Formats: sequence, C-alpha cells, structure tokens
Amino acid sequence: MVKIIKIESLKIPESVKNILKQEKYIELYPPQAEAIKKGVLNGRNLVLAIPTASGKTLISELAMLKSIIEKNGKAVYLVPLRALANEKYESFKKWEKIGVTVNISTSDYDNKDPWLKKYQLIISTNEKFDSLIRHQVKWINDITVFVFDEVHLMNDPQRGPTLEILITTIMQFVKNAQIIALSATVQNAEQIAEWLNASVVISDWRPVKLNEGVYFDDSIYFSDKQVKLSKIYSDPIVDIVVDTIKNKKQALIFTDTRRSAAGIANRISKYILKYLKISDRRALESIANQILSIGEKTKIRQKLADLIIKGVAFHHAGLISGQRKLIETSFKDNKIKIICATPTLAAGVNLPARRVVISKYTRFDVNFGPQPIPVLEYKQFAGRAGRPKYDTEGESILISNTENEKEFLMNNYILGEPEPINSRLIQESVLRTHILALIARGTGLAKKDIENFIETTFLAHQSIFDDFYSIIDNVIDFLMDEELIEQKNNLLIPTKLGKRIAQLYIDPKSGIILKNAILNLNDANINTVGILHLITRTEDIPKLYLRKKDYEELKPFIIKHLDDFFFDIEENEWIFSEMKVASLIYLWINEVDENTIISKFGIGSGDIHRYVELYDWLIYAFHEIAKLYKRTKLKEFVKNLQMRIKYGIKEELLELVSLKGIGRVRARILNNHGYTSIDLLKKAKEKDLMRLEYFGPELIKSIYEQIGVTIGKLTSSSTQDKLKLNQKSIDDYI
Repeated sequence: MVKIIKIESLKIPESVKNILKQEKYIELYPPQAEAIKKGVLNGRNLVLAIPTASGKTLISELAMLKSIIEKNGKAVYLVPLRALANEKYESFKKWEKIGVTVNISTSDYDNKDPWLKKYQLIISTNEKFDSLIRHQVKWINDITVFVFDEVHLMNDPQRGPTLEILITTIMQFVKNAQIIALSATVQNAEQIAEWLNASVVISDWRPVKLNEGVYFDDSIYFSDKQVKLSKIYSDPIVDIVVDTIKNKKQALIFTDTRRSAAGIANRISKYILKYLKISDRRALESIANQILSIGEKTKIRQKLADLIIKGVAFHHAGLISGQRKLIETSFKDNKIKIICATPTLAAGVNLPARRVVISKYTRFDVNFGPQPIPVLEYKQFAGRAGRPKYDTEGESILISNTENEKEFLMNNYILGEPEPINSRLIQESVLRTHILALIARGTGLAKKDIENFIETTFLAHQSIFDDFYSIIDNVIDFLMDEELIEQKNNLLIPTKLGKRIAQLYIDPKSGIILKNAILNLNDANINTVGILHLITRTEDIPKLYLRKKDYEELKPFIIKHLDDFFFDIEENEWIFSEMKVASLIYLWINEVDENTIISKFGIGSGDIHRYVELYDWLIYAFHEIAKLYKRTKLKEFVKNLQMRIKYGIKEELLELVSLKGIGRVRARILNNHGYTSIDLLKKAKEKDLMRLEYFGPELIKSIYEQIGVTIGKLTSSSTQDKLKLNQKSIDDYI
C-alpha cells in the first residue's frame, strides 16, 4: 500500500503548491504517490500506465514545473491530436500566474517557429514536433523534460511509427532529458519502461469506481451484481438513456459508423425531451442556434441542431472542428445530455460521463467482415465512465442480444486484459520517410549509423529477428535510385531535393511524383485539373470510398478533362477513386456549396475541410519543389491555386480574400455587390457594407483599417448588436 502523500509535503516550488491549493488539490491519488516514490520529481524516466482520470497529467505537470522553476529548464508536452493539444494548452495556462511561459504549436510543418525558443512549457502534436526536429531547431537541446501523452498509440498503424521514431530520436540526440510516458493500462507497460530505461507505475486504481457490465433482457449484468431496468420502450439503448436522464446524469454512446451515431441520436431524441427542465431547453435552443451559425448551411448541420434542442448530439469526424468543440463544451457544462459518437471521440478530449454505452463492439473489415474491437479500445471507451468531482461511480455497458453473446462480452472485454503494444515501424513505406529524415538532419551518416539508430527503437527492443536490416537496405537503395540521397566518402548525405522533401514532411514517394511532374511539364500544359489529379496521385492523399453510383457520376468529369491529365488514364477502380477526390476539390474551388458536395460525395463538412487542408499542404510542397527547379510560371500558377484551395474560391476572388476576416462567403457577397477589388472596396460607403449579410461594425472597421480608409460613425446600437452577433458566430473561412 502506497503511503498517502499530501500536496503540502511535496518537494516542489511553493508557487506551484499555491495554485494546486486554489484548485482544491489536497493529497495525491495512490498511483500519483507511487510515481513520486519512483523518482519522477528527481528526473527519473517514468512510464505511468493507469486508467483515464487517475491523475497522469498532474504528475507530468509537477515534473515539468519543478524542472522549469528550479533548474531553469524547458518542457514539452506531446499529444497525438490537435484537439488534445488545445485542451492541454487551456489547462496549462494557469501556470502563467506564477510566471511560467506557456505556448502551443500544432501546425505548419515547414516552419521553425523561432518564437517558441522563449517559452518554457510548450504543447505540441507529435508530428509538429517531429517537423521541428527535421528543421534542426537548436533550442530542442535546451529541453529538460519530454512528456508523451497516449504513448500506447505506438500500436496505431498510422500514428504509431512517428511517435516511436520521435521518442527514439529524443533518446538518441537530446541527452539527459527526462522522458515521461503516459498511457492507458496495457499488457506490456514493463517492456515499454525497459526500452525507455524508466521506472513504471501500473495501476487499475480510479478516483471514481468503474462498474463494467453487459445489458441483456432488461438487466445490466456486472461482475458482482445484476441491476434491473424498466423495460419501457423495448429498445435497450433508449431504456438505458431514459434511466440515465431520469437520474439527472449524462451518457456517451459509442457506435461504429457516422450513420449509426446519427441514427441512434435520432431514436433517443424522441423520448427524452419530456424529461428535460425548462432551463435545460432554453440553454439547448441557444446551443442549437450557435451550431446553425458555424460553417456553411448544410443538412447535417440542421439535423444536428434539431437534435441538440432535444438534448442529444451526434459527434464524428464529418463535423467541422467548431461544431465538435461546441458539442464537447456543452456536454461538459451539462447542457447536452447524450452524445452518440464514433470511436474518434474516445481518442480525443477528456469527456467523462456517468454512463458509457458501447452499442456495437465490432468494426467492419473489408477483408474479413465484422470483427470484434480490441480490448484496449473497449477499455478506452469504458474509461470515460464516471466524472471525478461529480460521480462516486461510473458505468460502462455493452449491449448483447443473446445469452451466449452476453457471456462472450463478459469474458472477452470486462474480464479480459488489454492487448500488448507492438511496434508498427517494420514497413518499408514507413521507414523510407523516417530514414530520409534521419539522413537529411545531418551532414552525413554511415549505413551503420542508421542501423544503430533503428536498433534503439521499440521495434528492435521487441524483435528477436533481423528483418529490418534488409528493409533498411531496400530503403537506402530506393532513396539513392531516386536521387534523394547520395554517397560521399562512405557517408550518406541528402541531396537538395531529399533535404527539402524531408523538411516539407511529405512521403518521399510523393516528393518524387511532384518532382517528375515539374521536370516533365511544359508551361503550355499547366492546368488546374491536371494539378489536382497530380496531387491526388501522391501517397499523402487518402482516397475516397467508391459507391456504385460514383462510377457513372465521375465518367463525365473524366471525359471532359481527358486532355488535362498529366498521366495516361485507364478505366479502373483506382483511377475512379483518385478522380473522386480530385473532383471534390475541383467543385470546392469553383465555389460549389458544401451541402451539394456533401450530398454528391457522401461525406461531411469535416471531411471537406480535412481534404482542403491536405491539398493546401501538398500544393505548397509542389510550389516549394518547383522553386528548386526555377519553374517560375509553374510556381506562380501553383501559388494562386493554393490560395483558391485554401479559401474555396474562383480566381476572381483572390484579391478580396487577402483581407483578414474575408473568406469564400464574404468575398463572393462583396463581388456580387460590385466590390470586385480592393480599389472598389475603398469607395464603399459604411452604410452600404452594413446592409450586407455577415458584415458587422467590427469587421467593417477592420477592413477599412487594412485598406487605409478613415472610418466614420457606424449604425445604430440595435443594428450593431444584431450584426455583431451574426459576425461573431461565423467560422473563419466565411
């Protein structure tokens, strides 16, 4: 039994203790106390593998702050997602009260962010920080503490390799820095600790007791008890939700698909409105109105707003970030009572609820059909149950339809152990990216240096075979053949192109595709559709799922632009998948509204904006590589196309969107009213601009300041209030 440790007795700065006292911290949780005992405040590396809400973040804060204040150190807190980075930034800003400088960096992978040098506590995503290392930022050597949140994501095929390489790089090149790895409970936490030369704390202790159960035939079967529910609606999820609402609690419902999340939310909404108080309904109406003002007008947005009025929301990657954030905040504030979500929510921000319902425990695999989810994923869902400071216990509930299924769920998930974390690095496609980055950072590496680096990865720590040596050979041969690296005096060094591709944070194969196009394109052949399709050909653009109707709908687009493509087009599934993405962006830059794109492609607004962001980055990379080859006309064309993609506009609006606060919607409104250029906008009268939708006093003042026009007195107060509200609620891209 770990001895209770009071905050007052900790060997940390008094200023830190004072902030903790203000936040009602009195003593450490048992796992936190064990971490102190294991030497985390003395600079010892630590793996902390404990459940959600058991105090992982506080331990890392104490270690970072002790190093910053007492040793004049610098700390970096690394997370897998931007949403998590933003959440941690908002939380850590409280330390500014005691003079600790805090900032966040999560985007623009081709920027050194020199301003970060002056900050003591930095929050970043793994990919962004990896990009800073690729740019050889000097202040990285000043860092004394690295915290890796959600380190179990090394098991993720997409995010895992970058995380593993990042940890390996820091162990290799940032000497004497403390590494703290935070994780959910996993089977092989000791193995990860061995790799990191770290102490380990493993615990299933939680501040809120977790009861895990299976619903079957109007009862929830926990490992130690059976709870009977009123079977009112003959729908298990509805009955569970109604019981939750009656007890003035909230619930998260996890399912497998976006359609299912929206469908369950719709089912539930028909039954719970009558259980909401008048004050709840008023608050929900306000939230629904806010949802209706975020982003463009779409059916999905309207559907979401209609459900929110009834206390329910769905949450998935098809929503844009502003909508997801508002849902999360409203749930935390106990306004929205139920969220129906896909698994992306479980990997995101901290969003606990009294009950968590896992409505579906399978995921569809294209090769094998429905497959049970990993135990680790289930534990991530279940870990959201129980709100510290609000609940004394939480419940996670799996849904079963038969006695046999109930037994399977009980044995496999509730009594089961999470799977071990395994390296996902042993893929040639992954290693070519990171080996190029490794070579590009230095002035020359021997092949043995690369092998030595890979030998310090978690992959090598886990492996008892030498397969990765042959993969290293293949990768080096590939990089040499494509002239991304060369050999001089038995050392491997980057070419100009190889170094730039590594800095641009794109797959080497993507860089080669772009380079070949630059070398082979005549200025006379440069065109928009050809470049959009070229970008789709890169390894960094995921292809869209094809529906049966897509083949016929895409054929006219392909035929119309047959002469524009830079590649020979053969009619096959891969080509149609590429064209689906290219045509999506083509519609976007021709100002087709989101609702039409959503309907045509079977996606959400969030998907549109993710593709826009990816295309924006790849087009930027194309522009930068074109610089190397001095392709002036191509470079200029691509620069304009990048702006069109960023804002979703036709070329005629490029000048207007250069103004801060003017996006695709506002620029089109100005253009339609005759303000087609900044010179014409200078002649605009304030009263005329005030009549335009989405134009309020503050925006008009900003526009006039940007274009150098003296502003007079603006409109009546009532009109100002109306327009300020209108303007305030519009997303940046409007």
